[in-house]
Amino acid sequence: MKFETLMLRTLFAACLAVCSLIMGAMLTTTPSTVQLAASRSVSAVLLSAPSSCALPPDGVVCPRLDG
Repeated sequence: MKFETLMLRTLFAACLAVCSLIMGAMLTTTPSTVQLAASRSVSAVLLSAPSSCALPPDGVVCPRLDG
């Protein structure tokens, strides 16, 4: 019984450590969209914008942009 209890406590500690590391990484990582908005560079935003239609090829056409 002692061995099983020790194994369960070790597993709980390992899971708690992994979850803490993942949560810490999620809270400290800055997404790239925030970095682009903070840089206030129009060229950086335009470079990250898609140049083609993102709709699937199922007969739906992309809207036409004027200009």
